[in-house]
Amino acid sequence: MVRSRLLTVRVVATLATIMVAASVGAQVEVQKPQPTVPEVYTIQGQFTRIAYNNEGWVTLGYRTANDSQGTDWMLLEAGVTIRKPYPSQTMTRESFSVKLPDGSMVPLASQRDYQEAGSLRALNARGNVARDSINYFPVEANQACAMRFFSDPAASRALSFDQFELSLQRACLGRLFFKLPEGKTIEPGQYWMVVTFGGGTIEVPFRIMTEEEEKYLKKNWKDLKKEHEAFLKSEAERARQQQ
Repeated sequence: MVRSRLLTVRVVATLATIMVAASVGAQVEVQKPQPTVPEVYTIQGQFTRIAYNNEGWVTLGYRTANDSQGTDWMLLEAGVTIRKPYPSQTMTRESFSVKLPDGSMVPLASQRDYQEAGSLRALNARGNVARDSINYFPVEANQACAMRFFSDPAASRALSFDQFELSLQRACLGRLFFKLPEGKTIEPGQYWMVVTFGGGTIEVPFRIMTEEEEKYLKKNWKDLKKEHEAFLKSEAERARQQQ
C-alpha cells in the first residue's frame, strides 16, 4: 500500500485560513473550520483531507464535489479505519452523513435512490476523470477493503451492501453519494463529512470553493505548503523546548 508523509495540521493551522483575491480587488477571508468534536484534521492536498481521533481515521477526496456545483447529488471519495487499541466494529449507511453550510444534515443515499437516479453514470464518469489519491492510512491498516454501499444494476455481478466490517488492519475505501434536499444544490461554503464510529464522531472539513478561491489555491499551493511546513517545524520545536 502506497503512503505519503502526512502534513499534520491542528485546528489552528495556517493553511486552514485561505486569503483569496476577489475579482473586485478586495480580499475575502475564509475562516478556518471549527470541528465540534475533539479531533485532529490534516490537509494532504488541494482536495484531500484527513481527520482522526483516538478511535477512528477518515480520509476524504472531494474534487468531484467541488466540480459539481449547482447540482443536487454529491460524490465523495472516502476511506476509514480503526486505530489502536479499539476493537473491530460494523459500519453502516447510518455511519455516514454530510453537514451543509446551514448546519442541516444529509444522510447517505440509499441504493434505491441511487438506482432511480440512473446510477449517476455522468457523475461517476466525472469522478473518473480526475481522482486524487486518498490512500493515506496508519501503517497497521495494510489490508484493502471496499465500501460497497452502491452498485450499478447494469453491471454484471454487481452487488451493494448496507454495512461492512472495520478493523485495525482494514483500510476500507469507496464512493459515497448524498442526495441534497429538494431546493438545495452544491454551493460554495464550509461542509463536513461526518463519520460515526462506535465510541464517537469524526467531522472531516471540506470547502466547496468559489472560482476565485480555487484559482488562488491552485496558484499558491506550493507556497502555502511551505508556509505550513515551517509552521509545523516551529510548533514541534516549541513543544520540544517545553518538555
